Amino acid sequence: MPQFHLLRVFCADDGSHGNPLGVFADGAEVPPARRQAVAADLALSEVVFVDDAERGVLRIFTPAVELDFGGHPAVGAAWLLDGVEALRTPAGEVGVTRDDGVVFVAARPAWGPPFELAELGSPEEVEALDGPPGGHDLIAAWAWIDEAAGTIRARVFPVRIGISEDEATGSAATKLCAQLGRGIDIRQGRGSRLLARPGADGFVEIGGVSVIDEVRDYALP
Repeated sequence: MPQFHLLRVFCADDGSHGNPLGVFADGAEVPPARRQAVAADLALSEVVFVDDAERGVLRIFTPAVELDFGGHPAVGAAWLLDGVEALRTPAGEVGVTRDDGVVFVAARPAWGPPFELAELGSPEEVEALDGPPGGHDLIAAWAWIDEAAGTIRARVFPVRIGISEDEATGSAATKLCAQLGRGIDIRQGRGSRLLARPGADGFVEIGGVSVIDEVRDYALP
C-alpha cells in the first residue's frame, strides 16, 4: 500500500498555518495513470509523486490538472528529501539551497500557472475580497504592508486549476518577485509566510518553513 506524507509548507515562524501538501515519496507505488484520480481524491491544492528520490525527479498534480512546476510542492519536496541538491520537474531543473532551517528552490518566473498579478490599494482591500477580483480565474491579489521592508499581503485564486483559493502559492510569488525586482516577504492566506528573492540568470528563489503532520498508508481509489 502506498505511503502518504502530509506536510504544511510556507508556515509561519512558529510552525503554524502553511499550505497542506501531499507527497508520495515512492511514486512508483502509484501508477501514473491513477495519479490524477489520487490528487482529486485527496483534494489538496497539490500532490507530489517522487519518481526518483536520489535525483529529485517528481511530478505535481492539482485536483484537476498536472502542473509543470509548483512552488509549495517544490519547497515541500525539497525539505522532505533532505540533502537533495536539485529537483527535476517537467518545467526544468530546480536548484535547492538551505538557509538556517529555511529551504529555498530556484525557479524561472515563467514556470507554473500563468497567474495575473493585481495590485490593490491596501492590505485591507485584499482582506475584504470575497473571491477573485473581477471574476478572474487565475489571479494573485496583493498590496504592500510595508514597502520599505518588502512585506506584502496577498491572496491567490487559482480557480482555473481546481483550487478556489490557495493558502500559499510559490509560483505566484516568483512572478511577483520578478516583477518587483527585489526581495519580498509575503503573508498569504490565514497566516502563511513566503520569502522570495531574485536569483542568478533570471531565476527567483522562493523559500519557507515546512513541517510534517502525518505519515500514513493510503488505499488507492
